[in-house]
Amino acid sequence: MIKSNFTTQKVLIVAFIFFLGFQNIRAQSNNQDQKPNIVLIYIDDLGYGDIGVNGAKGVKTPNIDQLANNGINFTDAHSSAATCTPSRYSILTGSYAFRNKAEILEGDAPLIIDTETKTLPDMLKSAGYYTGIVGKWHLGLGRAKVNWNGRVSPGPAEVGFDYSFLIPATGDRVPTVFLENQRVFNLNPSDSLLVDYKKPIPGGYPSGRNHPELLKQHTDNYHLSSITNGISRIGFMKGAKEALWVDEDIPFVLDAKVEEFIKEKSDNPFFLFYSFHDIHQPRTPNIQFVESSEMGPRGDVIAQMDWSVGKVIEHLEKENILNNTLIIFTSDNGPILDDGYLDYAKELVGNHTPGGKFKGTKYSIFEAGTRVPTIVSWDDQIEPGTSEALLSQVDLYASLANLLNISLKTEDAPDSEDHLSAWMGKKSIGRKYLLEEAYAYGLRMENWKYIHPKEDITIPGWLQNKQIDPGFFEEPQLFDLSNDPLESKNLAENHPDIVEKMKNELLKILNKNVSK
Repeated sequence: MIKSNFTTQKVLIVAFIFFLGFQNIRAQSNNQDQKPNIVLIYIDDLGYGDIGVNGAKGVKTPNIDQLANNGINFTDAHSSAATCTPSRYSILTGSYAFRNKAEILEGDAPLIIDTETKTLPDMLKSAGYYTGIVGKWHLGLGRAKVNWNGRVSPGPAEVGFDYSFLIPATGDRVPTVFLENQRVFNLNPSDSLLVDYKKPIPGGYPSGRNHPELLKQHTDNYHLSSITNGISRIGFMKGAKEALWVDEDIPFVLDAKVEEFIKEKSDNPFFLFYSFHDIHQPRTPNIQFVESSEMGPRGDVIAQMDWSVGKVIEHLEKENILNNTLIIFTSDNGPILDDGYLDYAKELVGNHTPGGKFKGTKYSIFEAGTRVPTIVSWDDQIEPGTSEALLSQVDLYASLANLLNISLKTEDAPDSEDHLSAWMGKKSIGRKYLLEEAYAYGLRMENWKYIHPKEDITIPGWLQNKQIDPGFFEEPQLFDLSNDPLESKNLAENHPDIVEKMKNELLKILNKNVSK
């Protein structure tokens, strides 16, 4: 009897061990088949040299540095344009911004993406993803005249996003309210929101032009309209007092929405476009981050931004989904110190070089205008390291489609190339030719940089005030970036064959017919 019980116990133990092994194999198989969550962290105005792993001085970015140590740090990856609206347009549509004449939009501009155009979130939804955007939008909302007191449409939902929590335009433009699922967040129906970009609104908020004594930061002549939270903005507004944001609290509000999104969708594959306002002006660090750097407000909001990146990773770890989440960290364009608000960024920059060793800024066709910090991380799937692959954000659309085995139609993402192997670190070679778009056009080919001449090299007054060089030339420019990262010696006369080749390739891109 005792022997029989002992035999039965051994059989049960062996069966239990087999069951556990089977469950483990099945779990591994399911994990391999499971689609990765995708989190695109899109920083505003962050330069190539503004993070620790790329040589930042006077500010520490430990969370971003750790992300780079766990993934691939790209040294030659680019936003598709040197300004915000065009870059955002390109990353979501897989199309160059110039094709739709996409420029920096006012806060009451209509939606710039055609709702018939297939977008990155559309493509991901077709693969079973739940899609969301939290943060800066700046792609226009509604149609010609926006009614801010109902559902604003068309907007993110009409171009593929299931959920949205938006800064409608940017922090230096009205309206200074959030929109959740295209309705003003916390709006009191008895206190309607009115917005006008042409003239003041009777009874509206005081203007910076007339009441400079109310300002926390002084500004240029372009930002002297409505004051909210002690900051003068572009455009006029009235009402929605309970809905107004507090600039210093924006990172915490956005982080709470990101945490909620990740927690609610952790059981399903999701795409989160986390579009930061930091480090765009007005730079208003929360008291928690004031004097956290040696560079004043600009350095402090870099530290604040790094904290927010760390919180994303923390939320993913808490839900136990970090190992199955593809994280893409990058910026919408290169850096700028003075973009209209007086925060002493130029005076306090010290030895820090926001563009790294490269010449250029936001708005500029020089290299630092589009060469931006770019990190891709995916636990157990990406081998940590550094890559010199030449890549453009416009290619994320086609590359992610390949990752998910989705075939794109000819008319979808017309400028997006599949470089998944380079993004994943399997290859060190990316694009053969890469377009750089600002208020001029440039083209990269290996280490060669070509800048196309302009007929009119007059710099607009608003751009002159920023005291930057946009890179306007009457003659073609050719630089060898391997020896001349500051683009100081024009080699066009020495290499007419390369100039002709790159000019022709650029004109092919500019003249390409991508109509449906």
